[in-house]
Amino acid sequence: MGVLLFKWLITAWASFHPFYVSVTEIAHDKSRNELQVSCRIFADDLENAIKKQYKAPLDIIHPANRAVADSLISVYLSKHLFVTADGKTIRLQYLGYKIEEEAAWCFLAAEKVPVFKRAHVRNDILYAEHPNQINMIHVIQNEVRKSTKLDNPKADADFDF
Repeated sequence: MGVLLFKWLITAWASFHPFYVSVTEIAHDKSRNELQVSCRIFADDLENAIKKQYKAPLDIIHPANRAVADSLISVYLSKHLFVTADGKTIRLQYLGYKIEEEAAWCFLAAEKVPVFKRAHVRNDILYAEHPNQINMIHVIQNEVRKSTKLDNPKADADFDF
């Protein structure tokens, strides 16, 4: 009974006080020397941010032109998500996105990324749109997972391995 009451309270609270959270997972695949990145962002928030910044019509869930939607998302992410490994900038290549429930899952990758001792992540996704935005970051390497929470305006995090 307590769990149900808790879930109801959270649902009721969220309906009165919207919350803004994204989750970015950065995983190093040692066998492929590849960095694999996924970002879970509420689709409507991402869509509104892109519309506002680029003054472009966009429907992420039912795009009239998927290539245009991908291009706009790619440009947006390239300006709001940066990763360095041992001081070297990692060039993330946008791969695409999919919609799952209310979220847009955006996928990026970088090749030829060796095992690193330190990763630095700069993530200010949706900060311009939501003063209360929270960006959760997970970095995984050699089956070790490090995580942090970035509250707007804090956008930088370091992960030591």
